[in-house]
Amino acid sequence: MLRDYRRERDKVVVADFNRATYDPELSLYRIGGGSLGGKARGLAFVNRLLNETRIADRYPGTRIVVPRAAVVGTDVFDEFLETNELKDWAIQCESDREINARFLAAPFPREAFEDLRVFLAKNPVPLAVRSSGLLEDSPNQPFAGVYKTYMLPNRDKSLDQRLIQLVSAVKRVYASTFSRQAKAYLGMTPYRLEEEKMAVIVQRVVGSARDSRFYPDFAGVARSHNFYPTPPLKAEEGIVAVAAGLGRSVVEGANCYRFSPAHPRVQVGASSTHEILANSQREFYAMDLSREPGRSDAEGDEMVLCSLEEAERHGVLDAIASTYSPDNDRLSDGIGRPGMRVVTFAPILKHDVFPLAQLLGQLLDYGEQGTSAPVEIEFAVNLTVPKREQPEFGFLQMRPLALASEAEELEIGHVLSSQLVCRSDSVLGNGRISDISDVVVVGRDTFDRNRSAEVAEEVARLNAKLQARGRPYLLVGVGRWGSNDPHLGIPVRWNEIAGVRAIVESGFRDMQVTPSQGTHFFQNLTSCNVGYFTVNPEAGEGFIDWEWLAHAKPVEESEFVRWLSFDQPLLIKMSGRTGEGVVLKPGAEG
Repeated sequence: MLRDYRRERDKVVVADFNRATYDPELSLYRIGGGSLGGKARGLAFVNRLLNETRIADRYPGTRIVVPRAAVVGTDVFDEFLETNELKDWAIQCESDREINARFLAAPFPREAFEDLRVFLAKNPVPLAVRSSGLLEDSPNQPFAGVYKTYMLPNRDKSLDQRLIQLVSAVKRVYASTFSRQAKAYLGMTPYRLEEEKMAVIVQRVVGSARDSRFYPDFAGVARSHNFYPTPPLKAEEGIVAVAAGLGRSVVEGANCYRFSPAHPRVQVGASSTHEILANSQREFYAMDLSREPGRSDAEGDEMVLCSLEEAERHGVLDAIASTYSPDNDRLSDGIGRPGMRVVTFAPILKHDVFPLAQLLGQLLDYGEQGTSAPVEIEFAVNLTVPKREQPEFGFLQMRPLALASEAEELEIGHVLSSQLVCRSDSVLGNGRISDISDVVVVGRDTFDRNRSAEVAEEVARLNAKLQARGRPYLLVGVGRWGSNDPHLGIPVRWNEIAGVRAIVESGFRDMQVTPSQGTHFFQNLTSCNVGYFTVNPEAGEGFIDWEWLAHAKPVEESEFVRWLSFDQPLLIKMSGRTGEGVVLKPGAEG
């Protein structure tokens, strides 16, 4: 009884790691001293929240947990940099490759090294090595997706080899503190790089091994505020983006399923069978257990894209898919008949196979009450568990949700179409921007989805040139900005558009664009106060004057991208209250 009491008590604290008494059943341990960082502080808060609300008692058939983890404190980061004389050099260095190489070659602090050895010995499971910067998950600048996360299969028979792989991943997270992307993001905030310190979370991955793959049944992001509610949805009811497999599909802007916890049977952004099929998930991410941990600088290089046929073979689609019959153009819930599989989450959201909507709704409410602010949570659910075990809901992260200031009551008013570059009823942001004379345009008629990576490179080149001249700009293009799916848009990273003040994304001629709520890119838009316009002219949603943009004389022009510069500034007006916004041509008065 005493042992059980102590274990329950210790679930809500972050225990200091002790090699002799380490208990892998407890959620959070700290290795070394210093801060836990923003992300780990959020996990500690969630642990206490789950315990105090006793929410697990309301869902007796489900394990609701923060997956066990060890947090390498910021003192270890400081010791690593100081001992190896890396900090000043890394701040000045502009090459991510050089920074990674030097960090990987540097010796790791001995005490933390031995603590990680004991942790690994008692956790022979796949692990996520996640950043937890001091500034990360702050209320105004959440740093979503700016630093690195690495996934380790952790299956080598040799403990020493597994330890080398883990320590290398920790060093690579340290190195990401000084990456070009991090430096560019910090440049858009009031913080300085010298202020940042990095803790690292080493955490069990939620999921199951299936052949040579490891992944949860599904994962996603839930937000307590919906920036683009359409009837019957309301902003305060929140929104969820969820996908089969690991959550990378959601946070990087690939196709996924969206719904409100208050209206789980209403799919956001799809009102017809055609739209459901066009926006449905076709692939999912999993860890490849047969692959050695990645050696490149690319985030997620230890993951692999898998087909839905593989998920069906593993039994994962039973709870999350429907079947499309082209003969009668109809979707049927479940996969009990032949036909095309479509990830709709109908068995869960319509037939209560798992209490996802109810659980997320309550967790978002508790999060808002506990923080007194809107929140965003990341989660993963594993339904495919051994007999006598309960399905697991893994609570991976909670962070504040940055909302645009609406202090200025702004009316858009009537504007002549001839004066407009763009009008939208789906706008993120509030206020007036009147100091932009430059526009970078990816034209609708010139864009090639098969060459979207080239487009991103060209945009990044112009961004660097405009930043060097201190000229903020408007970015206009087709598809979803920041998406890693080349068929959905343009895969730019934050450091590649760091000088932008407002963004317009337009739907393709054959496909609408849904605002990418749930992605790291979208979260950073809100926190950096970048205006964000979504238009789908083909569907009658908003307007963009492509002809005017195409005929304006460019400063530079490539195959896909044009840089326009005007003698007079454009005027951008956004109403945070109504979600309306306009971009007026140079010299036009609004």
